[in-house]
Amino acid sequence: MRKSEQQRFGKILDGMKKELLDNAKRAIAGDIHFDPDDFPDEIDSASSESELAFIGRLRERERALIQKIDKALLQIEEGSYGRCQSCEEDIGSARLKARPVADLCIDCKSQQERLER
Repeated sequence: MRKSEQQRFGKILDGMKKELLDNAKRAIAGDIHFDPDDFPDEIDSASSESELAFIGRLRERERALIQKIDKALLQIEEGSYGRCQSCEEDIGSARLKARPVADLCIDCKSQQERLER
């Protein structure tokens, strides 16, 4: 992959990371809170706890995505971005546009998914 393409994907990845970190900052700033005294009955309390658990799972997924973004940015610095981690062939540009953190080409990813079933 050409250096200019790697830089273009670097900007996309930086934007994704910034958006995820901004979301996390808003959550830490108080968008998410739970005070049992705010809810008059057990159903309201259970509903709120369920919602908080869901938000926690979303935050965990965002954290994992940030790690993948950091890995992709490191690969850009090293000049290895866009190369499949399995077969070492180039990952298609269309795949990277759809999923900039992809580290497997479509053939290797398909094979991995078949093996996981």
